[in-house]
Amino acid sequence: MTTQHFSSQKIYEQLRQKILEFELYPGTRITESELATRFSVSRTPVRAALQRLELEGHITIMPKQGCFVRPVDIEKISYYYDVRISLEATAIELACEHMNRDELDALCEIWNPASVKKTVNMDEVKMLEEAFHISIAVGSGNPVLANYLRDINNHIRILRRLGFPDRKAVLETYEEHSALLEMIKAGKTRLARKTMIEHIRKSQSIARSVTLTQLQQAVRKGSSGR
Repeated sequence: MTTQHFSSQKIYEQLRQKILEFELYPGTRITESELATRFSVSRTPVRAALQRLELEGHITIMPKQGCFVRPVDIEKISYYYDVRISLEATAIELACEHMNRDELDALCEIWNPASVKKTVNMDEVKMLEEAFHISIAVGSGNPVLANYLRDINNHIRILRRLGFPDRKAVLETYEEHSALLEMIKAGKTRLARKTMIEHIRKSQSIARSVTLTQLQQAVRKGSSGR
């Protein structure tokens, strides 16, 4: 790695992504010197990146001790879910009017419940699940709405991706997504809106029920691997 490849902005972006993707666990300690070595830069751009992350609430800077990734705030994430519901309810209403038929058919093929394999790749399903909701937002024809939803996803991804405890939950998600797509095709706006809200509330409830245990397991696993 070379210095010119890692400005303060790029260091910030990489660290933020690792935090949001749960690669840096809550409570993880990071220092300016470690990061400067990792990115092959001086401490100045590292310090600027860390200060920005602190302002955004991702880390806590403690003098002479280092920086620590902040614990997951389940209650705060719940507020983001409330905003997500409003955005997605609007998105699916608009999608019933504007979404391209070819795009709908492509999504129907992906979310055909019959395509769920006996052995499920959970990481792949989690990425597809998030992409499904973004596709509906894009299909709404409102790019501003889609961008806001992407931002919300960055804040809830940790909780959201813990929401698939087993294959049964995956199959139910496929069935619900498939049903939503059929409602959009049929132009059943009110039913689609109601069903989308119920779908998100359900996924939120499942995620919250497993979060505390899985967070503890993830932190222990991360600690033992370092």
